[in-house]
Amino acid sequence: MELELERIGWNGYEAALETTVCQEETLESIVPDACPDVLRICETEGIICLRDKVVQEGRLTLSGSVRASLLYLPDGGEGLRRMEVELPFTCPVEHPGLTPEWKVVAVPRIQGADARLLNPRKVLVRVSLAVWLQACAPVEEELCGGIQAPEEAGIQQLVEPWEACSIVCLGEKPFTFSDEIALSGSKPEAEELLKSRVTLRCSESKVIGNKLIFKGESQLQFLYRSTAGALCTAEYELPFSQIMEVSGAGEESVCQVQVVLTDLDCTLDQGDGRTISVSMGLLAQAVVRDTRTLELLTDVYSTAYPLTAERKSCTLRRLAEHGERETAVREILETGQLAQEVSDAYVTLGAVTQSREGTRLTLAAEAYVTVLYRTEDGACSSVTRQLQAACPLELPEDASCTCLCSCTAPVFATPTAGGIEVRFSLSFSYTALTSRTAAAVAAVQLDESAAADHAGQPSIVLRMVGAGERLWDIAKAYGTTSRDIIQANGLEEELAPEGQLLLIPRKR
Repeated sequence: MELELERIGWNGYEAALETTVCQEETLESIVPDACPDVLRICETEGIICLRDKVVQEGRLTLSGSVRASLLYLPDGGEGLRRMEVELPFTCPVEHPGLTPEWKVVAVPRIQGADARLLNPRKVLVRVSLAVWLQACAPVEEELCGGIQAPEEAGIQQLVEPWEACSIVCLGEKPFTFSDEIALSGSKPEAEELLKSRVTLRCSESKVIGNKLIFKGESQLQFLYRSTAGALCTAEYELPFSQIMEVSGAGEESVCQVQVVLTDLDCTLDQGDGRTISVSMGLLAQAVVRDTRTLELLTDVYSTAYPLTAERKSCTLRRLAEHGERETAVREILETGQLAQEVSDAYVTLGAVTQSREGTRLTLAAEAYVTVLYRTEDGACSSVTRQLQAACPLELPEDASCTCLCSCTAPVFATPTAGGIEVRFSLSFSYTALTSRTAAAVAAVQLDESAAADHAGQPSIVLRMVGAGERLWDIAKAYGTTSRDIIQANGLEEELAPEGQLLLIPRKR
């Protein structure tokens, strides 16, 4: 007969797809009538906004737009001018297992942006995108924690604790943020905003009850032209705090919250030239992992009847390490001409790669540094260089690692002999997991028509314990129980003393 098993529900999500998709968007754009003819394009920077995530059978589509700001010198005029071009993007990802039930976390970034002058009234804008995404499939499993059987069946069960860390919840929350910020008294009055830049960071997250509370900062940087015609920068840090509904997570859960832009509007108040109105649309994407201890039935036998056990393998993950590491980068960018003054500097990031040598896992990020500067003769120019930043970690050899990289503070740049010296820090936020395979009992058949035959077997056997052998293994091999062996040998606990002779009582 088939014995009744005590079932344990195991529900959550499994990260089934993680990748960085890189693509390029180009667009020809006419210079607006209100703008003068373009003589030379000095620098191009973009802001990316995620609009939608659509999951279909076998296909994921991310869409949004890039707002590119072109700084150029006008034909026959002085001072930098600004032109804005919006490029829509659609990023398709094919994967055979995708279904609408999958949850997706997406973090789009701009690796680089540039523009080429086709004629004084037309430009070609090119933007390189790097979209990191993680797609998680729902998992619903039933595992066995024990058997319900009568005592006379002689059922012996081995129930072992297995620690498992899994994604228990994926949540999203769109929210808006708006404020009015004022230029400090030490800053000159602004005539025109040339560029806006936003860096989003979630610095704290905690599950309390069925709520996920997360806090972070929006780091805003502005490049503007003063009423006197000078290029000036202004930096602000605006905090945010939000609550998201979650389920199935304990208060010791590990939470990763990625906040991305969905919209941005920065407007200079023309009345006084010192007030900037900021409005942001934001999307918080949370991945919540929790660790549970599962009591799994991993082996079973009967001292009274023949028994057949069917096993099922399941992969359980353990949290090896979760943290954040900062890496400092310092480099001199060769300009080919003497830089007199730095007007602006920033970093964009591409894909994070991984390489391993034994337990040493090295995370490497592509960092693209751009500096806008003035030369000795007053000309405006820019330089962009690709740099590599590495972050070494000591992790188990079988650990898999998920990582995102961000630039945590404004870039420091100053003219120096031979070019421009830049210094900045990158933060590597990572989660490392190891995997183990548990062979748990899935079904048990007991043959009550054929009782175990102990005739002709000695009542007591002398047996030496081998290396790594458990009392369970010995008891199962001789059709007895661990308890009987412990009592017969006066053992205090269920540990097999290696090399010791044991009396093995046999069942009658």
